[in-house]
Amino acid sequence: MSLVLGLLSHTLNRVLRYSGLRRGCHAPRSHAMEQDKALEVYDIIRTIRDPEKPNTLEELEVVTENCVEVQEIGEDEHLVIIRFTPTVPHCSLATLIGLCLRIKLQRCLPFRHKLEIYITEGTHSTEEDIGALCK
Repeated sequence: MSLVLGLLSHTLNRVLRYSGLRRGCHAPRSHAMEQDKALEVYDIIRTIRDPEKPNTLEELEVVTENCVEVQEIGEDEHLVIIRFTPTVPHCSLATLIGLCLRIKLQRCLPFRHKLEIYITEGTHSTEEDIGALCK
């Protein structure tokens, strides 16, 4: 049931965003394109499974739509910034999650990109060390 509700919520958010009824309905075209690319990135990473649990990163709220930011840095090149939130402040697999995000995006993103992956500030005991590994 929760999986169905999650998919429904995700679909509704996309419909509202594309229709202009939510956030940025009068945004410039480049901003709308960045939002589209951010959704594309989120669609790729949300299905990654947690290394210790049978749930996806989306289900555990390790990643959300709001944790993905895309900025245009050149012609046909984008900076993808992801800030993920480990399930607990002492998560021993946070580095592995960051690396899984990086590998999945390197393999699946159809546009040229630079990746920056961080742990959400204040959510992990060694966030600075792990952030350096994932960059």
